[in-house]
Amino acid sequence: MNSNDISKGILKAVGVMIGIALLVYFLYALRTILLYMIIAAVVALIGRPIVGFLKSKLRFKNSSAALFTMVLFVFIIIGLFKLFIPLVVEQGENLSLLNIEELETTILAQYSELISYLSNRNIDLSTSLNSSKLLSKVDFDIIPNLFNAIVSGFGSLSVGMLSVIFMAFFFLKDSDLVERILMTITPTKWESGFESSFVKIKNLLSRYFIGVIFQISILLVFYAIVLLIFGIKNAIVIALLCALLNIIPYIGPMIAGVLMIALTMISNIEADFSTVILPKVIWVAIGFMAGQLIDNFFSQPFIFSKSVKSHPLEIFIVILSSGLLFGILGMIVAVPAYTVVKVILKTFISQNKIVQGLTKNL
Repeated sequence: MNSNDISKGILKAVGVMIGIALLVYFLYALRTILLYMIIAAVVALIGRPIVGFLKSKLRFKNSSAALFTMVLFVFIIIGLFKLFIPLVVEQGENLSLLNIEELETTILAQYSELISYLSNRNIDLSTSLNSSKLLSKVDFDIIPNLFNAIVSGFGSLSVGMLSVIFMAFFFLKDSDLVERILMTITPTKWESGFESSFVKIKNLLSRYFIGVIFQISILLVFYAIVLLIFGIKNAIVIALLCALLNIIPYIGPMIAGVLMIALTMISNIEADFSTVILPKVIWVAIGFMAGQLIDNFFSQPFIFSKSVKSHPLEIFIVILSSGLLFGILGMIVAVPAYTVVKVILKTFISQNKIVQGLTKNL
């Protein structure tokens, strides 16, 4: 190899690196549009069974079926907004009228009573809490500020929602649009394999997202029953909000639990803390944990394993690994991404022993 070949090789490597860097920068600059496209693709996957039903059973044309499905989704979104906005406004009004100093005094008084109760039983909780200075770090003003931020954030969603609706309509109307785009950059020798993979991926992901909706519905019913039993205002809306947070694996349920307890307290903000608020919070927390146990050990493993044809332990390891590597976003996309990878591996290297073990149910 002479110096001329080495120079060409170096220039080629530099060119490839520059091209990759430009591609990464391009994707980063358009990250918002890419996010809209991903959300639209998910909406389209959820809507595929509806479009298929309208076309096969009711003889809708492709465009009419896609339009009807998107109108249905729009009505669902409007319904959700009509549910959530009054809740946020009402809780914001409750907190705006709240005397923060009085709340802090009440909580500190309850804390003192708890310390005295435990001290009589030789449990010294005061020393450990005072050394950590936990209560001094509590900022009670953050509660109304949080609700104000939620209210102001609703306005910025309009452009994104319109973009997603527009893209999702065309993804439903031209169901093979993404497939055609990807096939143009796929080498000819791999076209048949990718074509069969796309069909299987779309079917599995549709099953997965519909399974997620079914999981959320089960949690919604359970949470609503718990909140209604204990007379919590806006029980259905709070239950729906907490159920939706379970889309985020592991982290979402913790946020939902804190939110449910907080909204339970705020809904009874004028009642006595020790005789009304505290017992309700304890029972609601127990009900929430019972719902999580049902979801974690029955609903979620059954739904996920049936929808993407993977073992529950396999899904747990994938979600946990994705969370450690990529954070919350990784946990959300872990199962769909893993499903896509499994289908592609089965298509192109099905003779591999490891791949055969992982994809035997596909």
